[in-house]
Amino acid sequence: MKILMAASEAYPYCKTGGLGDVTGALSQIFAEDEKNEVVLFIPRYKTLNLGSFSPKSVPGSFVVPVNGKHKRVSLSKASRGRLSVYFVDNKQYFNRDGVYRDSYGDFGDNDERFIFFSRAVLEGAKFIDFKPDIVHCHDWQTGLVPAYLKTVYSSDAFYTFASSVLTVHNIAYQGIFPADAMNKAGISFADFTADKFEFYGNMNFLKAGLVYADRITTVSPSYAEEIKNRYGFGYRLEGLLRARSNVLSGVLNGIDSGIWNPADDPFLKKKYCAKNFRAGKEANKTALQKELGLTQDKNKILAGIVSRMDYQKGLDIILRTATEFSDKIQFVVLGSGDEWLSEGFRLLAAQYPQRFSFSRNFDEPLAHRIYAASDIFLMPSRFEPCGLSQMIAMRYGALPVVTNTGGLRDTVTKDKNGFVIDGAEDDKMRSVLGHIVSMYKWKETWGNMVSDAMGGDYSWSRSSKSYMDIYGRLIEEKNRMAF
Repeated sequence: MKILMAASEAYPYCKTGGLGDVTGALSQIFAEDEKNEVVLFIPRYKTLNLGSFSPKSVPGSFVVPVNGKHKRVSLSKASRGRLSVYFVDNKQYFNRDGVYRDSYGDFGDNDERFIFFSRAVLEGAKFIDFKPDIVHCHDWQTGLVPAYLKTVYSSDAFYTFASSVLTVHNIAYQGIFPADAMNKAGISFADFTADKFEFYGNMNFLKAGLVYADRITTVSPSYAEEIKNRYGFGYRLEGLLRARSNVLSGVLNGIDSGIWNPADDPFLKKKYCAKNFRAGKEANKTALQKELGLTQDKNKILAGIVSRMDYQKGLDIILRTATEFSDKIQFVVLGSGDEWLSEGFRLLAAQYPQRFSFSRNFDEPLAHRIYAASDIFLMPSRFEPCGLSQMIAMRYGALPVVTNTGGLRDTVTKDKNGFVIDGAEDDKMRSVLGHIVSMYKWKETWGNMVSDAMGGDYSWSRSSKSYMDIYGRLIEEKNRMAF
């Protein structure tokens, strides 16, 4: 099977969030199967982390049309095992300090940047003579790729047997631009209609992908149901998603069990596994307490948060309720984002330095130590397409405290491998924290929950099999149509 993955970011080259984790992991896993040939296309940003990969220039170049002009594209290639990664280069669009934005906000030409990238992916595959069976795209930045395949490239023999898959990682981000983006994309205004590209007078890149993709996936089964059936969760695309529900499904994300493994984690004070977690958790807790200036007490409950500072994440309810439990629970927070949330946690840490810790700049080793040291992991999201942090937390024996939504619902079972509240509300958080304080005294019960959490399968193997099943069905359908 020949699989082309197209994304605006992919770990370890570029990552701003979970999207990068998913695209990087899936590409690598698919490529490990010798029956597959996999290529990954991402932009060559100025800020790429190329490390030891040393991409080599692909001889030659080609052009793609954007906004009535022909823009030159050059490619460079790196190999990661059997995976071939192609970096799409154009200094006008990608030679910047940010990926999507700078300190003033989103780049004003993001429509042109990802029109260019989408066309470069399709022309780039032809340039390297990679004729895909599956073109798998991710989020709005590549939403135009499935649309191009059914419009501009509909009569291109190179893509006759190609099927497209679009994965929605967070439907709140849609790539909405003025109608003139149709001209920039080189798509006929005859298609600027409510059932295709038009979206309340604008052009919507994600909607275009949802309309034209052969298969749509989201990153958890519950999120797939929420975005089509719960008012507001689909951000005004609920009707379209219901209309296409026959090709929509949720595939739960996984985590890299090699990177997130407490038995072999170089950042921990003491390594441990599910069979001997008690000594390991205790050693890592006291080490982190010392490192961050908290009161060193192994009997204190340590609550960890590793998160983007965002209203979506429900962290404001922690700000309002945490001090009521600070005699029993220590809070360690790592993350950046919205200033008002960051400032709130900074003030708590300044006022109660032995009970609260806040680290603003993301620190990968510290994140590992927080997961390992924490007894509970707070993630009361208002919505959560999938979430990876709760899976990482369970892998490290930190029981997640989550809301009953999206991927959190699909991974955390109340009082079995974590704690679940019905909504991101202050009273519900107070109630569950009180419950946790009482339950923590019952070491055998608590230990059983930790064992259940650490014993779960959070790897990509389950998810990758689901995707391969989807790919296989699409190829069968395409072959039936051809003959």
